[in-house]
Amino acid sequence: MLGSIGIGVIFVMVFGGYLLAGGKLAIIMKSLPFELMMIGGAAVGAFLVSNDSHVLKQTGKDIGKVFKGPKWSPADYRDLLCLLFELIRLARSNPVGLEEHIEAPQTSSIFSRYPKICTDHEAIDLICDTFRAASMNYDDPHQVEEVLDKRMETNRHHALHSSHALQSMADALPALGIVAAVLGVIKTMASIDQPPEVLGKMIGGALVGTFLGVFLAYGIVGPFANKVRAVVEEDDHFYQLIREVLVANLHQHPANICIEVGRQNTPHTLRPSFSDIETALRSLKQDAA
Repeated sequence: MLGSIGIGVIFVMVFGGYLLAGGKLAIIMKSLPFELMMIGGAAVGAFLVSNDSHVLKQTGKDIGKVFKGPKWSPADYRDLLCLLFELIRLARSNPVGLEEHIEAPQTSSIFSRYPKICTDHEAIDLICDTFRAASMNYDDPHQVEEVLDKRMETNRHHALHSSHALQSMADALPALGIVAAVLGVIKTMASIDQPPEVLGKMIGGALVGTFLGVFLAYGIVGPFANKVRAVVEEDDHFYQLIREVLVANLHQHPANICIEVGRQNTPHTLRPSFSDIETALRSLKQDAA
């Protein structure tokens, strides 16, 4: 919603201010299709040259994040803490019984209680792989912790590919706008024998290229890149919570303490309250009784 509102504000303020100042849209609209073809086409072509098919698909999906926002809500963080609590409690009371859940989470009675989390394969794999590694009796829990850190850093790096690609496009657009403007000037110079009113319109049309390149860079594509990065970084807190809880479990802290460690390390805008977690965990204990 905010993404759509922001784009609307950009167009209304820029073109509204231009019209109120006495500008005329006719010259912009006449040149826009050709300038957009040159600038937009060159930007898309450069994007295709500099990225592989995986980044192209990921960027297409990530653009939706500009309008949808982060994937996880405070309720999802509460559900994640409840899921981890159930798994930790089972791992300590019945390690053999845990295996059926981490080896086949898609059919697990525990995981099935949290359908939204189950749709995120990376979150599920992160949980299951860490419990599996813990069952291998590592001499030092820091070994598993180091593996977790490297894995999360790699995932974060890949998740930010589309943001970097969009930012590269935004950086190139002003220069491409100048290219289009120079071509417009070349066209104008070829018609130097025309009267001033004709040359004025041709020069104005050439300058539309410079305007369009800067406008798209700083008004559209650049903000899109920043928003995608912000959403990726906020969603990364979800995986960071998994890390914090499971590392605390590796150090053999009580299950309730492990959950509280994860809750405390969640940003306050996403952090479920202590009472909410207590109520949810109490309900789980009653169901298991």
